[in-house]
Amino acid sequence: MNVKTADPSMQPREFVAFIAALMAVNALGVDLMLPALADIGHQLSIATANHRQWIITAYMLGFGTGQLVYGPLADRYGRRPILLVTLAGFVLASIFAAGSQTFAALLGARVLQGLMSASTRVLAVAIVRDRYAGRQMARTLSVAQMIFFLVPIMAPSLGQMLLAFGPWRFIFYALAGFAALVLAWSFTRLRESLPVENRTPLSLAALRNGYTLTLTNRFSAGYAVAASMTFGGIIAFVSSAQQIFVDEFHAGARFTILFAICAFSMGCASFANSRLVERLGTRLISQSAVIGLIVLSVCHIGLIASGFETLPSYMVFQALSMTCIGLCGANFGSMAMEPVGAIAGTASSIQGFITSVGAVIVGSLIGQSYDGTTYPLAIGYLAIGVAVLAVVYVVEGGKLFHAHHSA
Repeated sequence: MNVKTADPSMQPREFVAFIAALMAVNALGVDLMLPALADIGHQLSIATANHRQWIITAYMLGFGTGQLVYGPLADRYGRRPILLVTLAGFVLASIFAAGSQTFAALLGARVLQGLMSASTRVLAVAIVRDRYAGRQMARTLSVAQMIFFLVPIMAPSLGQMLLAFGPWRFIFYALAGFAALVLAWSFTRLRESLPVENRTPLSLAALRNGYTLTLTNRFSAGYAVAASMTFGGIIAFVSSAQQIFVDEFHAGARFTILFAICAFSMGCASFANSRLVERLGTRLISQSAVIGLIVLSVCHIGLIASGFETLPSYMVFQALSMTCIGLCGANFGSMAMEPVGAIAGTASSIQGFITSVGAVIVGSLIGQSYDGTTYPLAIGYLAIGVAVLAVVYVVEGGKLFHAHHSA
């Protein structure tokens, strides 16, 4: 089981809930304002519909870039102080976003929000890695992600409710409020998980060593790249979902429900992974899911090309594709982290940067290709599946579906 250190202030259930809440700060930062994109575009005079997607991708850009900073800081000063400072920063950035009067100001606030919330991703993984390793780590992250995926299911509906009571700015005040609650939870309940004797001094030599170890290990770097592509599929869907459901299928009244169904499929995938990963292993599950994504995408492209795409058919293919992507995330992350546990904070930063910025690039390429049909998304998912399978094939030395170490 490889249990390492324990946080005496939190029992396992509270610990998982806390990690999920940390992850939820980021999930809400992405998904809560989806129903408001049209309103924001109208009020801030965003002329091109596809440009509204930058409200999502600007956040993700800050989120990816910020991760480079927090790992080394967390390895030097510990997890808790870095988390407290950045959660406070997220609260302030959310208030700044709520007061934005121009599109440029809003994008600046979104980048700042992303920079602050980047710590939640780095520190959630590092804190779990401080406590667990191997399949137990993958299982813990899967349970946390299962809870975390409830947030995207509910977030657009919560955003819609907030819009019923006030303008889109209320959404950013709500984000500030939730982050403040997590900040209070961290302050009162979280004990430091990195002992003083295990901390790494901040130095160019230490950073160079951390970067070298993380980027030259083919499992660490390779699975981070693979994760970036599958995460890019999520970014592509999230950033274009409002246009697909509202503009293409004219299902505006049902947008939050339809979006929730797709998000729920990822939650189911994480739940299944948490139950199966210790028995089947991370490789068998993730590689099967990648092949499933490729097959689904080919079938979906054929349906679209034949002119038979409907809202129900899109929902089926999107939900199944999200299930496949959901079976990759925690497993790729766990396999990337496994060989670099000794520098968990720094490695998590570098891998998180690769994953998030890579996802922004992949997601933006697909999302900005939106042409009023689901065709670009289906083509994008096929490209992701093929590229990920190629990366995994190289990382595994040409051997797929075989056991390796504890995974």
